[in-house]
Amino acid sequence: MVTETNVKVDPFTLEIVKDSLIATGDEMFYALARTSMSPIIYEVLDYASGLTDAKGQLLTQGNGVTGFIGMLTFMVKQTLKKFDGKDDLNPGDIIIINDPYGGGGSHLSDVGLVMPIFFEGEIVAFSANKAHWTEVGGKDPGSFSNDATEIFQEGLQFPCVKLFDKGKLNQPLVDIIESNVRFPDLSLGDLWAQVAALRTGEKRVMELCEKHGKEVVLASVDHHLNHGEQMARKELAKLPKGTFEAESYIDDDGFDNGPFKIQVKVTISDDKFICDFRGSHPQVPGPINCSYTALVSAVRTIFLAITNPSQDVNDGVFRPLEIITDPKSVLAAERPAPVSIYWESMLAGADLIWQALAPELPERLSAGHLLSVCAVILAGNHHDTNEPFLIVEPSVGGWGAAKGQDGARGQFCIGDGETYNVPIEVAETRYGVVIDEYSLRTDGAGAGEYIGGAGVTRSYRAMTDNQMVSATFGRNKFVPWGFNGGEEGSPNEFVIEKANGEVDGPFGIFPRYPLNTGDVVKLMTATGGGYGNPFDRPVDQVALDVKNGYISLDQAKEKFGVKVNPETFEVEGVSAERQIK
Repeated sequence: MVTETNVKVDPFTLEIVKDSLIATGDEMFYALARTSMSPIIYEVLDYASGLTDAKGQLLTQGNGVTGFIGMLTFMVKQTLKKFDGKDDLNPGDIIIINDPYGGGGSHLSDVGLVMPIFFEGEIVAFSANKAHWTEVGGKDPGSFSNDATEIFQEGLQFPCVKLFDKGKLNQPLVDIIESNVRFPDLSLGDLWAQVAALRTGEKRVMELCEKHGKEVVLASVDHHLNHGEQMARKELAKLPKGTFEAESYIDDDGFDNGPFKIQVKVTISDDKFICDFRGSHPQVPGPINCSYTALVSAVRTIFLAITNPSQDVNDGVFRPLEIITDPKSVLAAERPAPVSIYWESMLAGADLIWQALAPELPERLSAGHLLSVCAVILAGNHHDTNEPFLIVEPSVGGWGAAKGQDGARGQFCIGDGETYNVPIEVAETRYGVVIDEYSLRTDGAGAGEYIGGAGVTRSYRAMTDNQMVSATFGRNKFVPWGFNGGEEGSPNEFVIEKANGEVDGPFGIFPRYPLNTGDVVKLMTATGGGYGNPFDRPVDQVALDVKNGYISLDQAKEKFGVKVNPETFEVEGVSAERQIK
């Protein structure tokens, strides 16, 4: 086989090297998790790692959060842009970057590292990773402030600078980090874990070059990218052709501004998958803005879901994809707009494509889901040690129903992917809280022939005075959409149940709500949208839903037209409306 490097390599070797590169990405991923200090990394898996080629094209990526698909590429390309001289990059260099508008892509809490991999004096690849640090400074504990008005309030900015220069640590930079974050042991511990993962990638790539030769490895890289493109185009050919449109709204920006209209026009041809977001709302004062890089990652996620979800991710896969936006829009904001809770707009952009194409692809796309990360930051002092603690975690919720299946219950949103909650046992040991409740939220929303998946209720009880909670629960006003006659889901929301019996809320976004001993923050995530007419749901299935606690007796009667015996859970009859149907 002749590749773009004009080197003849047999197809077996090409596949061996390609699979070795993919395995390297996975090994880097596990190395980071096993050496990190923060639960949001080793428990939640809020990070990504992988390799790019010498041009910054993604070759392989292991990640917990789907929202990082594509961001490693932008980090490496920013590195190449800044260090563009012949001798600007050297063996042993490691670059640190988190600037959302300079290759970082998401928010300041997601810190990226980039390492050039040299062989025989030439850059053959880059090792890169991106991890959510528990702390990067800024005005609030946890750093991603949901009432920031400019990026300077959100924490330390690393504008693509060298952490290591020819293998020598930039100690003053480490000293600056240590002096500006609230939990330096966690942040610096995660930093060294990221360095270890980068060096794992470097070691494996160099071993491949030594075993097979540099030219063979580079030829395999070309083959890998071209194979990704071939797979994507094969799936693209199966999609309906034409132009499909959708519009929606983002609730608000944390300052009661809004709602903000966003829109997309998706054009699918034999060669292109074009997503045109022009006409969406300009960037806003609050931190729900996302950079263009973040939008690209979200669109890549839904593009994979539509084409081939099991495809190994590399930049070749996304060659048919084109994304167009207005500059300085809420979906492509520019400095110094705040971006702490960027996922609200980023994921809303992906959801627009979802809505536009769901009627055309009902076997691949469901009704609407919780959408928001539903992030929670809870800080205070531990009741046993009096040491400060900090909880930073996303929340699970309900996914929409689809043709032939109910929605998934208690899962993370599309942007979080295959991540996890911090286990209750870990939370109650490390933090100054007791978890009173962690259960499915069975509110009866999302009725349909197939019902929306239930959200959850999770309650934290403060064990000390002077704690505070900041929560960002988007999709609070514009709930998950139903599909093909299914009903809408329910909102993401939270309330504060005070020790004196008062209840405050519900809220969608609230910064730094004070909690004292015995106060409870009750977090409730959305039930997904339903699919199909509720009267088409089999009566025996409705009775089983009641028995399982997914819906109540009253909901069975009102929404599904089925009367269920409260003791035996047998069907006693159906309503006149259902009979007419």
